[in-house]
Amino acid sequence: MADFLGMMKQAAQLQSKMKAMQDELDHVEVEGISGGGLVQVRMTAKMEVKAIKIDPSLLKAEEREILEDLVVTACNDARRKAEVAMQEKMQALTGGLGLPPGLGLS
Repeated sequence: MADFLGMMKQAAQLQSKMKAMQDELDHVEVEGISGGGLVQVRMTAKMEVKAIKIDPSLLKAEEREILEDLVVTACNDARRKAEVAMQEKMQALTGGLGLPPGLGLS
């Protein structure tokens, strides 16, 4: 019975830590870049886009397709960085728990 109570206490602590981590992820921001910095996308680790910056040199009608491609590339770069940031937070949270591999808590 004591083992069960200990597991319940550990589960409650994990739930509390997960909520704190989710709140913290709202404030972790990454920046995706493409075109050598001509397009920049800033987003949270929860994949919420906060800002897009476009170099004025790309604001020409004949450059529209290039600009669209660069925005997509910058968004994907930011998304990859956001996923890494989230994984690092999860690893820090669950590192000492001895959870089985592949147990996703996100």
